[in-house]
Amino acid sequence: MDLDKIVLVYPKRDGLIFGRAHGSPYTLMRLASLAPPEIPVEIWDEDLRPLDFSRVTPRTLMGITSKTLAIDRAKEIARAAQQRGATVVVGGTHVTLAPDEVAEWADAIAVGEAYHTWRQIIDDFTRGRLQKRYVDETWSSLAGVATLSDRALELVNEKRDYWTPYLEITRGCPRNCTFCTAIRVSGKVMRHRPIDEVIEEIRRRGIKRFFLTDDNFGLNFRTNPDYIARLFAALEKLPLHGWTAQAEMMVGDFPELLAHARRAHLDKFFIGFESVNAGNRREMGGKSSGNLAENARVIREIHRHGIGVVGLFVFGFDHDTPQVFQETWDFIRESELDGVSVTLLTPYPGTPQREQWLREGRLLPNIPWSLYDTAHVTFRPQLMTVEELRAGYDWICRKLYNPASIIARGARALRRVPLTQMRTKFFSSFSTDFGYRKTYSFRYR
Repeated sequence: MDLDKIVLVYPKRDGLIFGRAHGSPYTLMRLASLAPPEIPVEIWDEDLRPLDFSRVTPRTLMGITSKTLAIDRAKEIARAAQQRGATVVVGGTHVTLAPDEVAEWADAIAVGEAYHTWRQIIDDFTRGRLQKRYVDETWSSLAGVATLSDRALELVNEKRDYWTPYLEITRGCPRNCTFCTAIRVSGKVMRHRPIDEVIEEIRRRGIKRFFLTDDNFGLNFRTNPDYIARLFAALEKLPLHGWTAQAEMMVGDFPELLAHARRAHLDKFFIGFESVNAGNRREMGGKSSGNLAENARVIREIHRHGIGVVGLFVFGFDHDTPQVFQETWDFIRESELDGVSVTLLTPYPGTPQREQWLREGRLLPNIPWSLYDTAHVTFRPQLMTVEELRAGYDWICRKLYNPASIIARGARALRRVPLTQMRTKFFSSFSTDFGYRKTYSFRYR
């Protein structure tokens, strides 16, 4: 089939924040780089502007990437494009977790890592032999995977349109938390991009700060410290303003790597403390949980090396009672965290948590996927009522995300910054909590 263009779509979620979208469409940039150079490619980010379906034709191949919370919107986009004769391929985390559901309305689906099947999809479309389903869950090496092309960099103006450029360095997580999708979407083996490819990409993109999309970057401190040391040595040489990554508490046990991380311009760790309730350890896939004294020690140790800590907490585990909200608030106040994310346990497709609650009949009926955003109650908790979980979450969010609390945490973080870096660190000292305040506001849209 004659192909007039490829259109890659990111469904709307956050909209604009002070004139910019939250994070760059990194997955779509990499997919655009894989398209043959002779085929026109466009990236449509619905957070930036409305989609122009008048430009879709029967010779258009549209690719949509979607998380669970945006899959309903992805379906609407697919239907609109199909009505104009376009062929629609859908990939992303929700397709990997619930492929049969999406296959009912997409022309084709890409399960797993589409970086390894996208070229085949394009070739099959042009030859008129598009398959219904493409699967790649081999979790192969990341060397040379979807290197960003000059064309992809021209399609997305990261400096003008986005607050946060995204970057991937490692992929996978050996933890098997009952509520997490990471092991099901990226595999349990930790994989690493070649360091020279990472550095080359940062330079070509001209980015000064970035957020790592890696599911558990900090675990590499223990599993592959040599790789991390070499990576930090390479990043140290770049004129970066700062970057952030997700981690576990165990990074606090590696003072030499923490010192090296700071020299490599690492700004903050997003650390999954998950719960202050020690009874919830079983759901954490091997991560420690509930030891408040140890939590506080780790925060102090990371702060000692000049790195900020954003604490991640989840509510609704089976051992949680209404008291967990006050206990979490008390810990946050005393721990001097630089930012805080509090979310509700959400039973995503394909997770042991969802399978258990389906068996027990605990999922709330008629909840659309759009409310699977970690800010809405979607199940019946075990030791409190649905209303108690909802009210407790509202209570702690109001405590955490009122402007006074955000300013106090940001100012405290800024005081740890050398005077010479105050200007470049000012935005990042406050932006994380304001972003979480925006996420919480979705409950009232």
